[in-house]
Amino acid sequence: MASQEQASAGPAGGLKVALTNARVFDGRRLDYDRLVVIENGLISTDPGGARIVDCAGGVLLPGLIDAHVHLDGPGRLAVLASYGITTALDMASVPEETARLGGAGGEADFRTAGIPAIAPGSLHSHFPGVGQRGLIGGPDEAEQFVADRIAEGSDYIKIVVGSPFADHDQATVDALVVAAHARGKIVIAHASSVGAVDKALAAGADILTHAPLDQPLDSRVAAEAADAGRVVAPTLTMMDAIVANIAPPGADYANARASVGLLQAAGVPILAGTDANDTPGTPSRVPHGASLHHELELLADAGLSPLDVLLAATARPARYFGLTDRGTIAPGKRADLLLVEEDPLIDIRATRSIVRVWCAGVEPEPAPTRK
Repeated sequence: MASQEQASAGPAGGLKVALTNARVFDGRRLDYDRLVVIENGLISTDPGGARIVDCAGGVLLPGLIDAHVHLDGPGRLAVLASYGITTALDMASVPEETARLGGAGGEADFRTAGIPAIAPGSLHSHFPGVGQRGLIGGPDEAEQFVADRIAEGSDYIKIVVGSPFADHDQATVDALVVAAHARGKIVIAHASSVGAVDKALAAGADILTHAPLDQPLDSRVAAEAADAGRVVAPTLTMMDAIVANIAPPGADYANARASVGLLQAAGVPILAGTDANDTPGTPSRVPHGASLHHELELLADAGLSPLDVLLAATARPARYFGLTDRGTIAPGKRADLLLVEEDPLIDIRATRSIVRVWCAGVEPEPAPTRK
């Protein structure tokens, strides 16, 4: 792979860099004869005046996107970047904390839901920080809830549709979706049971996160989700961890895995998300960074091809979250890039063979140790 001299070179920053001798993932296959130039944080094609970086035959991927994380402490964005994750989609954080994140060169970019809509008395109502601030007791509170989140800077609206001990009723979920869509925001629905999935689909939520543990989805529900244009981030890593660490009555990881297979077969777009968090009191802690590579492997195990898995962590989340400036390697896009040694189209585990990372053209330095 890259020589020691090249591999230890400083961050690109505002420098112009030409990446040569790389196999570039074009969204379908590897392009063996393509030059990628990084200039002012964007991808360019003009190598004039650029510093040459020999990628030594490695595979160049778009930076990975984790479609479900929790930015619940300092240093998370740097850790994510060290694992090739250049964008994090946060699904519940206190806005005062996320306002202090970002802006450092070589760290992952992020978007956030801010405070999610939570049913009073539910398990989620006891989560630190967001629990009590997200309480909404009925449909008459939906418009104000959405307005408050937008005022705080939420990029999308999240609804915890189903939560142990108490759930939102259908009318409340419906009202939240209507209010969010009226203000141009997509809606993410936490739905980890079959009943919650039914509510989220009926309400018209755009993206469902988690996969049911109580029983697998049936082909009717999968077809309904596909016909309605819904998208799912199943967070198999978290589903597996919940069963392993908590073992709720009736919960079975096989149900989540089977649901992903049914959704994939029905044509529902699948996104890679982990539910990475280190928050006390949550059902299970999942490490930031490393967990996305595990998620990719679980998606492959559930029936997705390596190509589909790569798209689930690059172009698809960029498309469905409206991030038009990333997710593919093309001129004018952000220079969010991941260079790996081996070919993930042959074996998805190759995403772990990380050589270098660029976040908007800047390499993390110093990179946190990957574990």
